[in-house]
Amino acid sequence: MQISATDAYRIYRPSNCELRLYLHHHGVEEAGPGPFEEVIRRLGERHERMHLATFPDVLDLGAGTSQGRQNATLEAVRRQAPVVYQSLFCFRARLGERDCEIVGSPDFLLEENGSYVIRDVKIARRISDHPEILWQLRIYGWLYERAVGQPAARLEVFNATGDIIIIEPVADNELEHELSRYVQVIGTTDAPFAPVGWTKCGTCGYHDHCWPAAEAAHNVALVPKVDQELVLALRKVGVVSYDDLLVQFDEPQLAAFRRNCGRRTKKVGKAAASILRSAEALASGREVVIRAPALPQAQNYAMFDLEGLPPQLDELEKIYLWGIQIYGAEPSEYLGAAAGFEPGGDLEGWQSFLSNACRILDTYGNIPFVHWHHYERVKLDLYVERYGDPDGIASRVRANLFDLLPATQKAVALPLSSYSLKVVERYIGFERSQSEYGGDWAMARYIEATEVSDERLRDTMLSDIIEYNREDLAATWAVLCWLQTFGKQGQASTL
Repeated sequence: MQISATDAYRIYRPSNCELRLYLHHHGVEEAGPGPFEEVIRRLGERHERMHLATFPDVLDLGAGTSQGRQNATLEAVRRQAPVVYQSLFCFRARLGERDCEIVGSPDFLLEENGSYVIRDVKIARRISDHPEILWQLRIYGWLYERAVGQPAARLEVFNATGDIIIIEPVADNELEHELSRYVQVIGTTDAPFAPVGWTKCGTCGYHDHCWPAAEAAHNVALVPKVDQELVLALRKVGVVSYDDLLVQFDEPQLAAFRRNCGRRTKKVGKAAASILRSAEALASGREVVIRAPALPQAQNYAMFDLEGLPPQLDELEKIYLWGIQIYGAEPSEYLGAAAGFEPGGDLEGWQSFLSNACRILDTYGNIPFVHWHHYERVKLDLYVERYGDPDGIASRVRANLFDLLPATQKAVALPLSSYSLKVVERYIGFERSQSEYGGDWAMARYIEATEVSDERLRDTMLSDIIEYNREDLAATWAVLCWLQTFGKQGQASTL
């Protein structure tokens, strides 16, 4: 059996899932990367090339057979080559009951006082949040020590901000226990059980392998608010589907049911009612009305939606498009405030948003700013902290924010596995004009726009993102309108 340091990525990214590792090693084909993953890969390769260019004397061992690269690596270490790029280490060991070959290819070996620093280049900023990176570097160190006969000088990561992060090694028995976990997963006859999850599985290459099977089986993990630990606890008492859940539990029983929470156990508690309503909706294929929607009453509403980049993709955690549009008695045109591509563009986008918001408040008064989930509130606070709010416009917007997601969840249980806006809008019949869209798609499109010099092409890319954002606002309005009439038409829940 061959175990690779890359298997740490397979088991931990994009989420901790043993099934992904099993499927890879058992030849199940994985879907290709989406546009966002392609951007991440390209940025990572560019970051690595830039770091490589800082070394004047590099021995590149990236080409050739595995045996040839392994021999060349050991020879380079023996003669103390200053910088070795794409080295390869292999070591045979017995892990558990299996004879294994463990392989790893660090980005860099850097000679230091007769030993070598092992360094990898990563686009991540907070390395401590990435167990796959920690284990990959530790496996490299373990391989180096067995191949060379002495420990590496250090394990390092050159991160997205250009900082050198030192990775602490672990004891041999701890590392070998981690590798034995991989061996056990790969070598098992039956695929390991792994609960699906909307966030967990969304960007996984095996989504289309696992998700349809979960839907066909009415898997209890599809029920909103049923977390991974609750799935495992329910499985132990014979509940594997949401049909089982409805047969075996009423609300008091589920509220008292305990599942692991760290080192202790925790009752399901108040979430039991919501879980059972969602299970009922999924089982029946119909909505379960809980109460009339608690919606703000106004003649006009400002739909509010932001597009942003996470911190690993930009120097700042950046909002690159602030979208607002008024719906109701006196609708407005779309008002989008885009961050500029030049230095200072982030502040430019913020000031443009404040100007748009000021105009709306002056024209319409303190109307509701309707958004979906808490992202807009969190980023509004972030930008007030970053740039200030001298005229109090952002404070007025914040005071009028209305999150439509919890209002929806409190009013009705939908026969859906997710309350993502994209899922809910499709359910109520909202249709978009774009064939490609989504938050990840928009981020990839924006990053591509920052890298082109042709202003006409850049404007076209930005126009695509603006259209996506505009339709997000239209979708939010469509859900609001649906809720306004839904509570009057539905039947009260029996739960």
